[in-house]
Amino acid sequence: MSTRAFHDLHVAGHPLVLPNAWDYVSAALLVDAGFAAIGTTSLGVAAARGLPDGHGVSRRATVELAVLLASLPCLVTVDIEGGFSDDPGRVADVVEELAAAGVVGVNIEDGRAGGTLADPARQSGIIGAVKARVPDVFVNARVDNYWVGVDAEVGATMARVRRYVDAGADGVFVPGRLDAAEIEALVAATAAPLNVLYLPGGLDTGELAGLGVRRISTGSLLFRTAVAAAVRAATTVRDGGTPTGSAPGYADIQRLCDREVC
Repeated sequence: MSTRAFHDLHVAGHPLVLPNAWDYVSAALLVDAGFAAIGTTSLGVAAARGLPDGHGVSRRATVELAVLLASLPCLVTVDIEGGFSDDPGRVADVVEELAAAGVVGVNIEDGRAGGTLADPARQSGIIGAVKARVPDVFVNARVDNYWVGVDAEVGATMARVRRYVDAGADGVFVPGRLDAAEIEALVAATAAPLNVLYLPGGLDTGELAGLGVRRISTGSLLFRTAVAAAVRAATTVRDGGTPTGSAPGYADIQRLCDREVC
């Protein structure tokens, strides 16, 4: 699968709806459902291993999962938090390793543990180092002003967006609960594709497409929904009931994992 094909999925009016997986089977089921591109969720990857998200401690788990997902018939982009290091060269090492495995994109965030934001000049240096080392990888620069509640307004967010695009970012991701006017302003601020986070109760995919958004991520929603469904099923059985809804059969999961590494 080519990185050019991934770029081409970011279409104005027909945004890429990117589901975020947390393990091999969740990704394989999403591919079976017809998704041509799969992302990972750093929360799901970290939490499934008992690790906190956003603290730069899940590099090994992230790379191991990426290697597995790269074997699937889809395009894979990986959430690498802040890059697992503040050193631009070490972040570039991670992305180079992922690219060698077949990953076509990465998501690099400027939010930091403790609800702070990275210095934009330093973050630009990280993005530049990654693009210099692996120029074909789609770098999605996440701008966390709204997400962490620091300088959560369009002007400050635009300033970071422009710096990161100037540093080589291929797209920008602004998660958080933005209104239509804020999204329109961000779309107009850069030629790079704008990625937003789908939030239940917020703007739907059609509305976001109409505003010019070119990528819509589910983030940790699928992981959290799956965990909640598992707990509901368990408590229903415990309490004498029958879980509702359908689930893949044992044979279905075995089929997905019928590969040499299993």
